[in-house]
Amino acid sequence: MPKGARARSVLHVVERPAVSTVADAVHAANVAAAAFPAWSRTPPSERRAILNRAADILLDRSEEIVATISAETGGTRAWGVLNCRLGAAILREAAAITTQIGGEVIPSDDAAMLAMAIRQPCGVVLSMAPWNAPVVLGTRSLAVPLACGNTVVFKASELSGRTHALLVDILNQAGLPKGVVGVVHNAEDHAQEIVEALVAHPAVRRVNFTGSTRAGRVIAEIGARHLKKCLLELGGKAPLIVLEDADLEAAAGAAAFGAYFHQGQICMSTDRLVVHDAIANDFIERLRGRAERLTVGGAGETEERLGPMISADAAARVRALIDDAVMKGARLVTGGRQDGAFLEATILDAVTPAMRIYHEETFGPVASVIRFSDQDEAISIANDTEYGLSAAVFSRDVTRALAVARRIETGICHINGATIHDEPQMPFGGMKASGYGRFGGRAGIDEFTELRWITLQDGRREYPA
Repeated sequence: MPKGARARSVLHVVERPAVSTVADAVHAANVAAAAFPAWSRTPPSERRAILNRAADILLDRSEEIVATISAETGGTRAWGVLNCRLGAAILREAAAITTQIGGEVIPSDDAAMLAMAIRQPCGVVLSMAPWNAPVVLGTRSLAVPLACGNTVVFKASELSGRTHALLVDILNQAGLPKGVVGVVHNAEDHAQEIVEALVAHPAVRRVNFTGSTRAGRVIAEIGARHLKKCLLELGGKAPLIVLEDADLEAAAGAAAFGAYFHQGQICMSTDRLVVHDAIANDFIERLRGRAERLTVGGAGETEERLGPMISADAAARVRALIDDAVMKGARLVTGGRQDGAFLEATILDAVTPAMRIYHEETFGPVASVIRFSDQDEAISIANDTEYGLSAAVFSRDVTRALAVARRIETGICHINGATIHDEPQMPFGGMKASGYGRFGGRAGIDEFTELRWITLQDGRREYPA
């Protein structure tokens, strides 16, 4: 059993919400469509007050939510607390933008015409959030669409249905009018038919999805058939580049956090450590010390730093990636042992493109070290993936680091910081197979509103016969 583990039982039994049928999903969209006219005309101050109250209630009910996250997904207490804190911040940021949904006056060649570009709510939004950060990603899928005056059909994850239902309950408790948010719970084998029915619904005008690239491709195809605009935040394979002049202690700390926080089950998790060969051995030893200090334990316990993965099958999948890499020549520096859903913090050195773990999203507590000898090679390795969500560069020469960051093909890049970082006002999203569109701040307003051209004319224009 991995060091420090105290129980084989990972998840508690949680009462799952009732599964919705396709007819239930269509009904939820109908209700949201009926609620849209009144909600879209609700003054921004009222929308702001509801979202701020929801943030307060979320924090007041955080112990209940933390316990539910732990029971459903195995998240540690630290992970649950972070979810509640950041979820509340997302709601407050959305509350703040209710009065920032503006437009502009555009000069017209007709002196008698007033031409305006204005943003209006788009209608019903279909929002889908995953299990791995159920409060953060759940609130993100709801808050800005609501702030913009849209109504929402929220398809909860089948693996965190109770947590997602709590979010909707909190919004209702905060005073959200009936029908503005409806929640749909699907069985795992019925997800696609429910999504297809909702995307096809004429009232649904936007689709936003956070999850795997595999599922995102299916949703994009369905959306394209119905000409529905999609916002997709998908998988990642985040590189952290350590240049030869980096602060190795800082880089090792960021790498350990990025690779092992929440058992590596975050879209921004550090999958690849691209390290200059001259300092690689020193860096690996510093990282090894941090990895070997991480103990694992039962879900929700307060003292452990590494909890169980979402399932034993998920841990076995990651263990198979480790075994494949070792069989093909990688060096297992530390970790690698699996027992059920528990998997030790693992470091692999000398990872090459011949190995599955070089290409596949790991989504587990594994740091893969890939060595390089010059800067161009480091950038090439960082970009040698279908994914493009987050990245990081460590160097004491920030001008050099910025030049490297600008060449990395990701939507997000942090200089001298971890690949995992999120703030609700930032334009969050990826490139390539990590999706398209941006959550957060003004970028979120652009995604969840329609930009319209409206003119005021005097009516005395003469038209050609």
